[in-house]
Amino acid sequence: MEIVIIGGGFAGLNLAKELLDQKGINVTLVDKNNYNFFPPLIYQVATAFLEPSSISYPFRKFFAGKKNLQFRLGDLQKVIPEENKIILHNGELHYDQLVFATGAETSYFGMENVKKNAIPMKTLNDAIEMRNTVLKNLEKAAICKDMRKRRKLLTIVVAGGGPTGVEVSGMFAEMRKNIISKEYPELATSASNIYLIDGGDALLAPMSKASQEDTYKALTELGVVIKLNTRVVDYKDDTVFFSNGKTLETKNLIWAAGVSAKTFEGIPAESYGRGKRMSTDAYNKLSGSQNIYAIGDTCIQLTDENFPQGHPQVAQVAIQQGLNLAANFKLMNKNKPLVPFKYNDKGSMAIIGKNKAVVDLPSPKWHFKGFIAWLIWLFVHLISLITYRNRIATFINWTIAYFSKDQSLRMIIRPNKK
Repeated sequence: MEIVIIGGGFAGLNLAKELLDQKGINVTLVDKNNYNFFPPLIYQVATAFLEPSSISYPFRKFFAGKKNLQFRLGDLQKVIPEENKIILHNGELHYDQLVFATGAETSYFGMENVKKNAIPMKTLNDAIEMRNTVLKNLEKAAICKDMRKRRKLLTIVVAGGGPTGVEVSGMFAEMRKNIISKEYPELATSASNIYLIDGGDALLAPMSKASQEDTYKALTELGVVIKLNTRVVDYKDDTVFFSNGKTLETKNLIWAAGVSAKTFEGIPAESYGRGKRMSTDAYNKLSGSQNIYAIGDTCIQLTDENFPQGHPQVAQVAIQQGLNLAANFKLMNKNKPLVPFKYNDKGSMAIIGKNKAVVDLPSPKWHFKGFIAWLIWLFVHLISLITYRNRIATFINWTIAYFSKDQSLRMIIRPNKK
């Protein structure tokens, strides 16, 4: 059985790993990057508290010596279902079973100026660009004599009150408190405001009311200005325009407000559901297909009675769907009945700052906050990293940052464009 997996994130990599050394099954994983990375810690790379290599690992290094697993660097251009073939930018592949695990991309809700000028927070490239942009703006502010221009360079607006928005806002607040005042003495008397914007009436909307209230209080104590029931509607000429008619001048609009799945040539329009997610049955098979599957953020499955509107686009869903589909491919190879997917919600969490986090566990319904929640967050994210090397490097970086309240990773590194 030739299985081709498009995308090497949580869903795709866990599917591939689970099929290791399976007789009669050969797996080719295709990704446009040559590395896997850990999205929940993207914001720490973006704020220079982790190196990119701490949360990423090359696919070929990971697949080395695994006889039935291969990697192919490529960008998917087109699917030809009637020929069981995909077209990449650098060739083509045939398959018996095709699996989309392409995740989601940043959604700007049709706002072209925001897409053009805001700083996204979805990929490792985004994180490095954000780190460089923020550090360059700090350097510009340090020599800027015009107070209005300096304020624009120092003001940070974060759009989106989900985990990413909360975590990056908290990290910037910690930086302002512990780092900027020491390393940028020229800015000691300058105002540097951090705004967190969300269109809903609470931060961390999917989490418990207790977590929402604890997060609001903790961020406010860190000096983050929170604006709820407010949406960004435009961003041009260094000015953010809000749905309530107000504006803010800034050089730093960080976009963490929404995601959308991707569409692909060769997949019929009727196969897509809400948010461009591919509609699948209980076995993650694409509607109207015999051998095409979708798992993780790129799919929407309405057959799970506990999630009739579809599963949340979170890491645990992607991991569990990858493992379930791997089990079904093994069963399929032995002509045995398949097992439908049911999501086991293990809870949700978000970190706010040093010794500050919130954790919700569904069964029993427990809520943790503060230092205990912070330790739980650290442990879960550490063991979730792909290799021991990543875990050790991240643990060392976190230990240094905890005791020094600092990191020495704030280098502006940009390759020359030829």
